[in-house]
Amino acid sequence: MANHRDTLLQLTYIRTVILFGLGMTVIFAIYGLQADLNVWLIGLSFLFLTLLNLMTYSRLHSPWPVTEPEFFSQLLAEMLLYAAVLYQMGGATNPFIFLLLIPLIIAAATLSRGYVWVVSVSVVLIYSLLLSHYQPLIIFSDKHHQRVLQLFDIHVFGMWLNFLLTVLVVTYFIVRMRHAMQAQQQQLEIERERRIQDQQLLSLATMAAGTAHELGTPLNTMTVLLEEMEHDYADQPELIEDLQLLKQQSVLCGERLRQLAQSVQQESANQLWLPATKLMDEVLEQWQVQRPELQAMSYQVLGHAPTPELCSTISLKQSLLNLLNNATDANPEGIRITLDWTDQHCILQIHDQGPGISLEQSQHLGKPFVTTKGKGLGIGLFLTATTLARYDGDVRLYNHPDGGTLTEVTLPVQTDD
Repeated sequence: MANHRDTLLQLTYIRTVILFGLGMTVIFAIYGLQADLNVWLIGLSFLFLTLLNLMTYSRLHSPWPVTEPEFFSQLLAEMLLYAAVLYQMGGATNPFIFLLLIPLIIAAATLSRGYVWVVSVSVVLIYSLLLSHYQPLIIFSDKHHQRVLQLFDIHVFGMWLNFLLTVLVVTYFIVRMRHAMQAQQQQLEIERERRIQDQQLLSLATMAAGTAHELGTPLNTMTVLLEEMEHDYADQPELIEDLQLLKQQSVLCGERLRQLAQSVQQESANQLWLPATKLMDEVLEQWQVQRPELQAMSYQVLGHAPTPELCSTISLKQSLLNLLNNATDANPEGIRITLDWTDQHCILQIHDQGPGISLEQSQHLGKPFVTTKGKGLGIGLFLTATTLARYDGDVRLYNHPDGGTLTEVTLPVQTDD
């Protein structure tokens, strides 16, 4: 469907140009050709065309959508007013008769087939009537043969000028309309991708809810068994250390399941804004607990005071944890993390020393069930990108010049509006 609001706005601009051109033509006909024109009737037609243009421009500031029948009526009114002007200025003998083609071209590019046929028939009918019914610009007698030849030259020049103006107007309109339609198509593609993502997220949420419910029982069983094993093997310190680590991980999984069940209510009820450094401290602390195999991690804050604030939610923290876990899976050694910010955005960079990203993998990153690690479900980066998009942020992955992968997260900071 064409964007009739934008098209109607372009039509008002075209009318303004045509009004100026017709006005100059009338002045030239009166003072240059000494034509006997009915200035009052021509002025009345110009007045109606100007009022139509002003009313259309004012109407575009209202919230009501521009429908196809309304746009068709605008084109029809424009043709009738052009016909009224041309009737007073020589009818079909006026080189500006081709102005009638502009509404037809616009209709063919924007309206449905039925309306286009009505406009086509109207244009042909108006042109046919103006062939025989019009007010001549100049009435000749038998003594004006030389004058006729001069006027013929002027007529040819007028046809060239009209052709040039028609080409310019049509080209301008078609280019603007094409850009508007491309922008609308891009927006439709974005909405389509968003609907697909929403459907995928709904499916994942349904599976996650069922899995969380089913995992509660085995995790509790594992915790009880680990406690019993601690008592049974109290005389083996190395084994006790491993059992305590397993117990810690089981408890952490249970806490994550409880947070999963409560996250929607917590986030909808309250959104907490924290300084970016404090938020990252909490995320890094949780990350180090989850991944005890982590080695040689460096964290650096590059931004200067004041520290901006970020929206701290469970889903956002989990998204950052997913990226940190991906870096750990790539290589738990030598991970470098930097935090920086500007007046509008906060930038988090995670550089791991893994194998990097191949060209084939880079084309599918962010899609569900696509993984670069050879293990896992392939939904972490998809959920992360979707969650960050909810906060008007994004995530991008690059091959770092020094090797490995550079993950860059951009998030908007809180502003004082």
